[in-house]
Amino acid sequence: MLLFLSALTTGITAVTAQDEERAKALEVYGFVMTDIGYDFKSINPNWYDAMRVTKLPTYDGQYGPDGKVFFSVRQTRFGVKGWIPTPKGDVKTVFEFDMFGVGVDEGQTTMRLRHAYAEYGRFLVGQTNSPFMDGDVWPNTVEYWGPTGMVFFRNIQIRYAPVKDANNQVFVALERPGASADQGTLDTRTELDSVKGHFQLPDLSAHYQRSGKWGHVQLAGMLRQIKWQDIHTGGGYDISDSKIGWGVHLSTVINLGKHDVFRGSLVYGEGIENYMNDAPTDLGVEDNPGNPNKPITGKPLPITGTLAYLDHTWNKHFATAIGYSSSYVQNTDFASPSAYKMGQYASVNLVATPFSNAMIAAELQWGERTSFNGYKGDDVKLQFSFKYNFSAALYRHN
Repeated sequence: MLLFLSALTTGITAVTAQDEERAKALEVYGFVMTDIGYDFKSINPNWYDAMRVTKLPTYDGQYGPDGKVFFSVRQTRFGVKGWIPTPKGDVKTVFEFDMFGVGVDEGQTTMRLRHAYAEYGRFLVGQTNSPFMDGDVWPNTVEYWGPTGMVFFRNIQIRYAPVKDANNQVFVALERPGASADQGTLDTRTELDSVKGHFQLPDLSAHYQRSGKWGHVQLAGMLRQIKWQDIHTGGGYDISDSKIGWGVHLSTVINLGKHDVFRGSLVYGEGIENYMNDAPTDLGVEDNPGNPNKPITGKPLPITGTLAYLDHTWNKHFATAIGYSSSYVQNTDFASPSAYKMGQYASVNLVATPFSNAMIAAELQWGERTSFNGYKGDDVKLQFSFKYNFSAALYRHN
């Protein structure tokens, strides 16, 4: 690491007041964050410090007695940005992670990769926000996982920006198929038994965004092949098949005067659950009458997601975010009784910035999970958070 920094910063000096015209070459940034709170009910213990609706109970007493105090530093984040000069412009690189373990590290305080990409001109390669999402719609909430009904997924991709100016933005990308925010694959995101994902085509995503002083509006689309191979060796049938997944996502950020910002989105699609911030399986099981060799097949599950939040600034030291989000999945008749059908999420907070780079916040959160059998598991949490941002930059001589 020391050799890398030494090579990258050759000829670079620390920035001073006279160095403002020099180009930035390396930036180290992040924040230290501590969350302390009380869970009035219960949630999957691996998600003790988040309001993740899909992890709420599917029957009474599933996660033990109600009422728990929690402490966490898993939101803490670290990142490095670099700008490497070339004859035709800089190559920008970003490597960023937090400490919120998922996948095999679920429930642990360990590194979780957020961004890892290189960008040159209109091209980008690596892991970052999918063009199908709108990162600016994320409200100023404090809780880590966030609203259930918004599109939110950082994926590995090759992206091209045919239009990218102050008021118009067009992104088109080929993305890694079958992945999810849980670092899982299609094999874990289906109600079909004995199948493995068979990915022969990348996902195709695109968006157009129109911006101005008033805010922005964005329309995005997703098209993907969902293909699976039956590895079942007996029974005389083969349920291998493929389907088309698709989605349309409309989002906006509107500046309502000097003190208020509205953030909203509406998404609908089939088989796009892995691109949602918090949704379960992409594929359900449905009957396939008249075909004894394939008595059942997979169905891309329709999903509708909504988000509406208002960010209000009281003064230079205090702000509030309040809003609601939902996601609704149309299950098939073959869904298990505990299958996820609907999630609701709401929160309100008071955020204080007593001095530069520091934040103290209190947030009240509510979530509810409705299963296919009608069971409703809900939770209420009160969270207090403390955060301090840091950054340091090195600059190169022009």
